[in-house]
This record gives sequence, structure tokens and C-alpha cells, in this order.
Amino acid sequence: MTDNGSEAGLHYREICELVDMLAAGDVTARQLTQLTLDRIATVDQRLASFAYVAADEALAQADQSDERRRAGTTRGPLDGIPLAIKDIYDKAGWRTEAGMSIRAGQVADSSATVVERLEQAGAVIVGKVHTTEGVYTEHTPPFKAPLNPWDANRWVGVSSSGSGVAPVAGLCYGALGSDTGGSIRMPSASNGATGLKPTWGRVSRAGVVELAATLDHVGPICRSARDAGLVLGAIAGADPRDPTAALRPVPRFETQPPASLSGVRIGIDPEWSYREVSIDVEKAHREAEQALRDLGAELVPITLPDPTEAITDWFGVCAVQTARAHRGLYPEHKDSYGPALSELIDRGIAMSGIEYDELLQRRLKFKGQMETALAQVDSVLIPAMSFIAPPVEKMIRMDEETTAGVHRFTVPFTLSQLPTITFPGGFTTTEAGHPFPVGLQMVGSAFEERRLVDIVGAFQAATPWNKEHPAV
Repeated sequence: MTDNGSEAGLHYREICELVDMLAAGDVTARQLTQLTLDRIATVDQRLASFAYVAADEALAQADQSDERRRAGTTRGPLDGIPLAIKDIYDKAGWRTEAGMSIRAGQVADSSATVVERLEQAGAVIVGKVHTTEGVYTEHTPPFKAPLNPWDANRWVGVSSSGSGVAPVAGLCYGALGSDTGGSIRMPSASNGATGLKPTWGRVSRAGVVELAATLDHVGPICRSARDAGLVLGAIAGADPRDPTAALRPVPRFETQPPASLSGVRIGIDPEWSYREVSIDVEKAHREAEQALRDLGAELVPITLPDPTEAITDWFGVCAVQTARAHRGLYPEHKDSYGPALSELIDRGIAMSGIEYDELLQRRLKFKGQMETALAQVDSVLIPAMSFIAPPVEKMIRMDEETTAGVHRFTVPFTLSQLPTITFPGGFTTTEAGHPFPVGLQMVGSAFEERRLVDIVGAFQAATPWNKEHPAV
């Protein structure tokens, strides 16, 4: 299962490990970057996760990082670390196409706040990774969906597809994704990555292609909770370019997890966690519960609000806000849109103001109910999806059961804007005989990302699942 190929598996090291290696002089930023670029040139020919690679710029950034280190200074833990960004983030001089044929060739004049912050932190941005059309659900021509590195016939997740594939395949050490209805969590679960969807407002959205403003969350996909915390720590915080970015101070994320979870209360809702989930998911969930108990956590029963209506309402909220985001292009250029995005926008245009306000009122009620339930505990453990990533052909036009299964554990937490972290909680075997990750999710109260990172970080230090890698 584990591929530790070239240079003793250096391409699969976690950022937290590389921080120490760079500090000790065991590796340089240029070596990491050249290794990353070489691997992209070979492995990504098959996986197709990258939309654009900036080799010369990346090497120049790496050389600057090495120069700083030789002078005795660094910009923090991300200094010299090769990362990728989803193709919805503006970077001055680079194309921002967002998987849309109508945006093909569009070059950004300025950079998104989060991209500027990564660069200020010394990160080496090696390129942009693919996304779905308009950050929604489909990969449409001329853009193609990346392949799942565990099993090419399995779904790769939705819009942060490239961001989910690249770190898992050893093509970068982390990537920026985004999540409107599950697009950090589904690709993380499908590819065996660790994805952190922060509280809405924790990270600026300035310079980011919009799908649905009050649902869009900016966050990282990495190989571990600790790595995701380091990236979040670099990009989060207030931003004058985005007044909706929260003024709250950003917590400090450490490279080492706590040794024990003694005193931590983790909620379990059996109705959410075990009803209508696959055998693989339930098995991984129950084994994770025991691992958390072994670390000293107390698992307590809680009752989360019924998400059924909230899931339906999410589609309505997303539709109206997407229609507003595309009002300058749609319907005049409808022929340039794929069927899924077009259908969503038409739904939003057709909704009346009264119908939309009813959605918003129910949303506020659901958000309050969810916050009340979570206030009883430090976090809640639930699955990331009802099943492992399905075969690709089943996801082209999802039936009702599949749609419910992939959204049941995701859209309630974009609708309520609460933070979650998705991580591999076990492995199973596909019908084709391939090892395949099973995703779990830890949910927290608003702005409690540090607590989630600590809990999942401790779990990952005690379990092997996030350290397994596909043989690509």
C-alpha cells in the first residue's frame, strides 16, 4: 500500500517533519521543490491533478527561502514548503479559469489575500490544481477530472478534486481547497487526505472565485491535521479587502500533537453515525471511537438536529447565491455552461424572495440548534460520507440515494458555517482489490479549529491511516 519511492519517500513527508529537516540542514527548499516538480512531471501525467505548473517561479521562491535560512532567518514553518492552490485563487500573472470554458485564458491582475499570505509565509507555490466548473459539481470540457490515486475508477470528490489528489500522491505537501457543500471534505475522504474546513469568516475570500458567498469556506487539504493547522495559521485572520473575515485572533498551531486527550469530551450521535452507512464506514467509526478512548477522551452520547430539511435547503441557498454570483454572465452566455451549473443557476433565478427568506429563517434555526448541541462537548465524531468514494460512473448524474449519501454529513456544516476536519479513519478494499481509505470527520464549535487539530492530531499520532500512501 505504501509507496516510499524516490529519496526515501521524501515526497511523502509531512510539513511538520520538513520543518525540522530544513532547520537542521538535512534538506533544502530547492531540493524539495525540484523533487516536487520532477514528480509532477512524471506521476501527474496519469493523475492530471495540476492545471498549471510554474517551475521557474517555484525554484526562484525556493532559492529565496534557502537564502533566508542561510542568513539565519525564516518566515515560519511554511518557509520553503512546496504547496499548490486550487484554480479559483487569483495569483497575479497566472490564469484563473475555475474549470470554466468561458474563463479560459483569463489572467489575474492581483493575488488573493490567502495567496499573498502564503507567499509572505515563505511557501513555494508550485502551481494550480484542477477544479470543477464554476466550483460546483462537474468537470466540463476542455477540463478533465483528476484520477483517484488509489483506484482510477473511483470518484475523486467534487470541486477541490485536484487539491485532494496532489498531496496524497506526493505532488505537493499541501494545497488550498474550498468548501461550499463538501468540497474540502469529499475530496479528502475520497483520496485519504486530511482537510480542514474552517469556520466561515475565519479566512478571507478576497480574490477567490465565488460559488455561494455565505457558504464558501477557504481551507487547506494536507496529509495530517498538524500540517493543515500550520497552513490555516498562515492564511487566516482579518482582512480589509474582505469585511466578512472575522476579527478574532488566529490561534497558534503547533507541530506536535498532545500526548493525551484526557479531559476531552467527544460527542457521538448514533442516529447520525450508524444509520444508513456502509459496513466499512461503521467499522472505521467504531474503531476510531476506541482509539480516542485509549487516548483518554470521554465519548458521550449527544443528539444533533435532524439534517434532512437542512440538506434540501442548502441547495436552494446555494442556487440563489450562485445565480447572483453569475448575474454578469448568465443567461447571456448560457451555452457556455455545463448542465449541472446551469440547472443550479436557473433554480436560483426562479426562486421568489419570500421562498428564499423562508430558507434563510430555517437556516438560522438549524444553525442555532447545531451550535447548542455542540456546546455540550469539545467535538463530535461523524462519518465524512455514508460510504467510500463510489465508482466514477455512478457520480456522473447522481441518483437520489447517492446525492443524499454524499451530502448528509457535509452540507449541514456549511449551512451552519461550523468548522470540521476530515481525515482517513481506516482502510477497506474495493471490488477491484485496491486498498481504499475510509473518511471520518470531527466537527467543532465556531472558531475552535485549534481544538479539532489537536484532537485529530493526537488520533493520527496513535494510528497509521494518514501515513499510508498510494502506489503511484
